[in-house]
Amino acid sequence: MSSAAYYYSAGVVSEDERERTILEHLPQVRLIARKIHERLPDTISLDDLLSAGVIGLIQAVDNYDARQNVKLRTYAEFRIRGAILDSLRESDWAPRLKRKLARELEAAMSRAEQKCGRIPEESEIAAELCIDVEDYRKKLAEVEALNIGELEFQYDDNGSSSLLRYVASPDEDSPAVTLERAELERLIASAVERIPKIERTVLSLYFYEELTLREIADVMGVHLSRVSQIKTQAILRLRLALGKRWPGGRR
Repeated sequence: MSSAAYYYSAGVVSEDERERTILEHLPQVRLIARKIHERLPDTISLDDLLSAGVIGLIQAVDNYDARQNVKLRTYAEFRIRGAILDSLRESDWAPRLKRKLARELEAAMSRAEQKCGRIPEESEIAAELCIDVEDYRKKLAEVEALNIGELEFQYDDNGSSSLLRYVASPDEDSPAVTLERAELERLIASAVERIPKIERTVLSLYFYEELTLREIADVMGVHLSRVSQIKTQAILRLRLALGKRWPGGRR
């Protein structure tokens, strides 16, 4: 057991050890903040995300308990990301018109799916909006940043990944929440299987392989903006599927 693990499991942490641990994990804050920042509009300050992430890191260090058999780095990542996403929600950074547009796109997808009896193609969704495909893709680009934090992937200590990453909450380890997560993962996995292959590929490269959109564009040989549109459309499809199948609707 490491010295840090000993201190935490014993419930006693020296101030020097606490400070050393925080400084040791600051690069983790910068990494997470930058990855989130690259998906946001230019008006969002990276420094603000870093500040929120540091708060999450401090909370993680102060609340960490090695007896829970979770590595500090994993727990810290969970709390850092949660703190950053919470700060974005509190600041209401996304214009209401864009949120309204996202709902309109989901509604068009739902109507097209009902008419077609299957996952609709872009042209069929565009038709529901009474616009052409190019204008539909422009609307996808407008709401791209709204997907932040909506559907994330989670990695365990062994490097394996499950489908969702959850923002920290006081009852995150309760049996009810654990059961809810398992059911949510099952529903998402089922929804992922139904979306077009190209959208599954983009989601896999972006979330599982953690490639940037630019890297995905290079791998797939398509324009960067097109990759962004495909990712946004895939996430809107998954959110729509959850809204229909999750008890009580999307929360």
